[in-house]
Amino acid sequence: MINAVGRDIPEEILKITGKEVFHGNNYYEGYEYKKDGPITKCVMNNSDSKLVKSIHEALVKCEIKDGMTLGFHHHFREGDYIVNMVMEEIHKMGIKDITICASSLGKAHDPIVPYIEDGTITNIQSSGVRGKIGEAISNGKLKGLAIMRSHGGRVRAIETGETRIDIAFIGAPTCDDYGNCRGIGGKSDCGVLSYAMVDGDYADKVVAITDCLVPFPNFPAHISMTKVDYVVEVDAIGDPKKIATGAAKPTTDQRKLMMAEYCTQFVVNTPYFKDGFSYQTGVGGASIASTISLSKIMKERNIRMRFGVGGLTKPMCDLLINNQADCMLDTQDFDLDAVESLKDLRYFRISAGEYADPFNKGAVVNKLDFVILAALEVDINFNCNVVVSSDGIITGAQGGHPDTAAGAKCAIVIAPLLQGRIPAICTEVTTVTTPGESVDVVIKDYGIAINPGRQDLIEAMKDVDLPFKTIEELRDIAYSIVGEPKKVQFEDRVVGIIESRDGTIMDVVRKIKNIQYNTYIGCNHLFGYFTCTLLLYFYDRLCSSSFCELSQSKITK
Repeated sequence: MINAVGRDIPEEILKITGKEVFHGNNYYEGYEYKKDGPITKCVMNNSDSKLVKSIHEALVKCEIKDGMTLGFHHHFREGDYIVNMVMEEIHKMGIKDITICASSLGKAHDPIVPYIEDGTITNIQSSGVRGKIGEAISNGKLKGLAIMRSHGGRVRAIETGETRIDIAFIGAPTCDDYGNCRGIGGKSDCGVLSYAMVDGDYADKVVAITDCLVPFPNFPAHISMTKVDYVVEVDAIGDPKKIATGAAKPTTDQRKLMMAEYCTQFVVNTPYFKDGFSYQTGVGGASIASTISLSKIMKERNIRMRFGVGGLTKPMCDLLINNQADCMLDTQDFDLDAVESLKDLRYFRISAGEYADPFNKGAVVNKLDFVILAALEVDINFNCNVVVSSDGIITGAQGGHPDTAAGAKCAIVIAPLLQGRIPAICTEVTTVTTPGESVDVVIKDYGIAINPGRQDLIEAMKDVDLPFKTIEELRDIAYSIVGEPKKVQFEDRVVGIIESRDGTIMDVVRKIKNIQYNTYIGCNHLFGYFTCTLLLYFYDRLCSSSFCELSQSKITK
């Protein structure tokens, strides 16, 4: 069945999942439902202790068995130890057919791939996956389906009862023996515990795992003792130094800095840039850089931000420190500076549900003026792909991308024209994760395209000196440099589904036939390959520091 973004969703997948195809962003507007609830075990005897000696004992007390669904959060990002520790013990116990429902999985969790291969893990529900897990799924090693959801979509699935978590594991930087968890105050601080809040509220059993046991009461608790069944103390739950890795680091790439400047100039020329505006960036290098350049203009024009939202990084927190913003609303800390900023009383923790659940009576994303995002691919219909790479391997996560793009008044996607020798703008993305109706502006190093559906923004920019182009023109420039890439060859078997934030199916991910990188270069022979290489060399030279400084000086006047 063809959905609203033109993707053909197999009828068998609709039958297996019981889902509908994606009908558009507001299909469920006004929908009413009754929230699900967990099984709760009463604790009345004051002589009982929640503290257990090991993860094994916690699993036994939680009555772990085949076929259960386990919840995890990813606030430690690439420094997380929790998933691996728990799954190692489950594997030792011989438990099979586990569904992992994680807010996200990354390269830190590569060690669980053997458990996918031997049937310990048969289903995965996550914002996305990176590393060897993504490769394993793409190659068909997962017995069941990988379901990729947005951050808001995960909360929706749990609260509606679509996903019932049997046991949730919360990595708590500090915890007392009664289960009061905090994201700060220990040796493995991750800041907030926002993604774990829905697990604490709705999982039948909740196990807090900590490496810093503190005296009762560990108040104010980020996750309360009223939610926690058992507490386990271990040597280490994560490495905070690895929270800020990869895309979450500020960029020094001159092309990305130029795109960040384009973005800033676009933002300040919209009608939404005024005192009291709201703002969120993703964790791409250009997105982070755009915050730094925007802060300078805010200072020059004496414009204050009412609130920033995130996934927060140092540049966003600096706005608060420099008194350029009234407050920050935090669901995740992407670096240790953001963790440290939690000491500021104007820094508010919010749950992932408050942040982005589309089935709430309201979510923060709906109050955003601007969101600055990245993407692996964008097509001529403004559809974005942030999960599947151009070689067909699952290598990313939806995160809050679809949630914020749908909610914000102005959703801007920044990405270079080329990712290596692969066009990052194309006729049709490999997999749709965020629909084009949610995306207002695409910024490339070769120009800026405004969604034709946003005539108000086109009108606002008619006298602005920026390199505006149509989305088709940007596609054609990319193809003129490296050629039109060949489509990835997939088998018929569906290995994963991309859910819209409302739970309908946006797209499917199929098993790849093979990985032959030369088929994706877009050049059909050796001469073409060397031509591409030379063009890219001169392109890099063109975008050298001096060139970018000249470009930036022009557009900042």
